[in-house]
Amino acid sequence: MQSERLTTGDGDVQMTEVHTLIIGSGAAGLATAVRLRDAGVDDIMIVTEGLQCGTSINTGSDKQTYYKLSMCGDQADSPAAMAQTYFAGGAMHGDVALVEAAQSARAFLHLVDLGVPFPRDRFGQFIGYKTDHDPRRRATSIGPYTSREMCRALIRRAQQLEIPVCENRLAVELITIGSDDDAYDRRAVGAILVDLQTGAQEVVLAENVVLAVGGPGGIYRTSVYPTVHTGAIGLGLMAGAKAQNLTESQFGLASIGFRWNVSGTFMQVVPRIVSTDADGGEPREFLREYFDDIGQMCSLTFLKGYQWPFDCAKAIGGSSIIDILVYIETVERGRRVWLDFREDPDGYSLDGLDDEAREYLEKSGATQPTPIERLAHMNPGAIELYADNGIDITTEPLEIALCAQHNNGGLAADHWWESANVARLYPVGEVNGSHGVCRPGGSALNSGQVGAIRAAERIANRPADEAGWNRQSAVDAATAALLRLGDYLDRCEGATTEWRAALDELQTRMSRAGAAIRSAADIDIAREEAREMWRRVATEGLAAGSDLPSATAEILRTRYLCLAHLAYLTAIDSAIEVGVGSRGSGMVLSPDGELIHERLNDRWRLLAENTSYREEILETTFDPDGAIICSLVPRREIPDVDPWFETAWAEFREGAIYRRES
Repeated sequence: MQSERLTTGDGDVQMTEVHTLIIGSGAAGLATAVRLRDAGVDDIMIVTEGLQCGTSINTGSDKQTYYKLSMCGDQADSPAAMAQTYFAGGAMHGDVALVEAAQSARAFLHLVDLGVPFPRDRFGQFIGYKTDHDPRRRATSIGPYTSREMCRALIRRAQQLEIPVCENRLAVELITIGSDDDAYDRRAVGAILVDLQTGAQEVVLAENVVLAVGGPGGIYRTSVYPTVHTGAIGLGLMAGAKAQNLTESQFGLASIGFRWNVSGTFMQVVPRIVSTDADGGEPREFLREYFDDIGQMCSLTFLKGYQWPFDCAKAIGGSSIIDILVYIETVERGRRVWLDFREDPDGYSLDGLDDEAREYLEKSGATQPTPIERLAHMNPGAIELYADNGIDITTEPLEIALCAQHNNGGLAADHWWESANVARLYPVGEVNGSHGVCRPGGSALNSGQVGAIRAAERIANRPADEAGWNRQSAVDAATAALLRLGDYLDRCEGATTEWRAALDELQTRMSRAGAAIRSAADIDIAREEAREMWRRVATEGLAAGSDLPSATAEILRTRYLCLAHLAYLTAIDSAIEVGVGSRGSGMVLSPDGELIHERLNDRWRLLAENTSYREEILETTFDPDGAIICSLVPRREIPDVDPWFETAWAEFREGAIYRRES
């Protein structure tokens, strides 16, 4: 690593050169840094807003799941079988599915060796359970804070390895060289950063850029992403990186005072669900409007525990009707919805529940007279979790909403986690769109760790004829990027829209039209509004609204969030237009659909999924002329491989496995 001053027409900035730059310090970014150092790549640097600021270290659930190959008992499992589970969810590339399966044990055991206390029995077997979309007991957990403890273990290891970490930095633009004519002529060569404490711009040049910036939390108003995390997929889009499956996000019920999924035992104890007016008055159990049978209402509430994500397949006659009714109460009626653990729903009885719910509670010994007592019996840590964050659910209700939680899509990459069309750019973690429509619960944590392995190995073992580096071209590109940014910020001085107002506008639009409930009419309006907003933000700029040093960073952050929300809305619009229909957590309303519930009006008709589109993947690209281009491409099949040992060994020894395939 070396530093010097780079002189431009507007002055000079600090310029640092490293072999590999890692942007982001969540579980995926930290793991990539550790893996790179272990692979012998010493010249690396992590830049981040803060080690405590990402999604991984600030989120969890009732029992946050890590998905891996089965490692317990006599149940047969294999990489091929696990890959087929991934692939069966639809719209996922088969080679990526195979890699995520094949490397899951290695990724998992690395975390164990770093001290993450995944449970095992006295014989050393890593015990597991079934999660959603999981035919085997591949899931495991250490409780509510699985990803947080992963981060803490990886931070300790990074500190032991003395990996440089530069905090209080926001990446505001990726630096690239090359043209867009050749699919692999363009490559990443670094990034421009803003110091959040001083507002100063900095340049980092790098032969490889790892983009580990998480999911698009900042584009939604109603969100369970932590407030300290906004995501930065817009950086990749602005650099021309191809994205895929932006339509496939996951939504679910979550608390909004302290952002947390209310999955698992939070719902299995069958709390009383009430709504109030805006001031907390006029409480009523609004679900009763839709159910004559209180036992059915309570059974569906129970099922939300392990059917937590909103799922279109469970909307008619299933547990996801609860999500829809909460949405109607909060969004359409403007009321607030609460889980009240202090009392049973009026008319609740254990005998009135469906067999599945009743047997579960009986076997768990959760037959106490109130939800809070049942919760204290089954999961006392759930009560402590909220108490640690200033909410006492033993004495007050918990406010909830249907929230954005995870994006199964993201930037497109190959099975080495290198961008599909920008060489040397490696999106890892949630910003990588490796997942399809329906992913097993906990697979995102595995994917981030596997992506770290793959990106690090590719970087460390790239064939010599693919390792070209032209420093002067990189310096020239950085200089040009700084001048463009300077020109943009000059325009911002005359802007009339403050960045805070712009952020509020785009978040409101996404939660209104681009979240779980979608329609052709709403998305058409929202897309056009977003397109006009992007034109305004790109040409006129955004006002700072203050003289704080961080104002420059917030202007530039809002700019790439604005582009991201346009890309997501355009992708959703494209999927609706071609007739994909309702799938995953994205429900499309249409007059031609099936009425979701007999007591809802005709607006609530669900357009059925056209399952043939599970064989395709929707790609999205920001064109240099400013257009968002969407196209469907066939997904890659799972590779049919059964390599002969001697041949495979030779390819490995010679480094042939790391060569880019044409």
